[in-house]
Amino acid sequence: MSAVPQSDAETLLLRRDEGGVAYLALNRPGQFNSLSQAMLEALIAEIDAIAADASVRVVVLSGEGKAFCAGHDLKEMRGNPALEFQQALFRLCGRFMVKLTEMPQPVIARVHGIATAAGCQLVSMCDLAVAADVARFAVSGINVGLFCATPSVGLSRNMGRKEAFEMLVTGDFIDAHEAQRRGLVNRVVPLEQLDDEVAKLTASICAKSPIAVQMGKQMFYRQLEMGMEAAYQMAAETMACNMMTEDAAEGIDAFVAKRKPQWRGR
Repeated sequence: MSAVPQSDAETLLLRRDEGGVAYLALNRPGQFNSLSQAMLEALIAEIDAIAADASVRVVVLSGEGKAFCAGHDLKEMRGNPALEFQQALFRLCGRFMVKLTEMPQPVIARVHGIATAAGCQLVSMCDLAVAADVARFAVSGINVGLFCATPSVGLSRNMGRKEAFEMLVTGDFIDAHEAQRRGLVNRVVPLEQLDDEVAKLTASICAKSPIAVQMGKQMFYRQLEMGMEAAYQMAAETMACNMMTEDAAEGIDAFVAKRKPQWRGR
């Protein structure tokens, strides 16, 4: 991977671009890729840069070392006991999580190891997730006297309320297959097949019209927060505007002519 330096002390993120896919890896393996303040700031800067890059069609988010992400950096949090620091840290984390849904490209979590607390939140806030069968998930803050309030936002939007709340008040781990059953991840494969499965998913998305994917992602998350009537109104407007794009015309013409479409991205 090519490095994207974020500080003189360490390279917090690794990025490589290939075939329309931006591969972004958390790179604090010694700290199980915990989300320090510096890591969150680096992630926001990189996500903003990717969002503005039309050549990137999909983002794959992963972690170096044994873990996907173990959540916030507890040592940093204890070393900065002021309320102001804690408020700023969690607001920063929230900003990053929301940016994942606001950016035009789909974001895929590639989960090869544990994803706990804010790391589990990160999986829940990615648009899609592919996990190795050895991956495990938990919102374990309750075990150290800290209810995972911010992770509960993403978790409760991925699975049933009772299933989410049970994880939040017990801190218990679930395995990858249970995470899939509950809706936290899309696909589960053996660890040695993880990259191939992620590649299948990215290839499928990259083969579609970029403007349709972008419009669709934006509409999808907005309508979730609406009542049914308002959601249908916005969805109807989105489909009508989508029909006005060159890609929609090309796609329909290609379907009728039984040929492969040539997307223009507009």
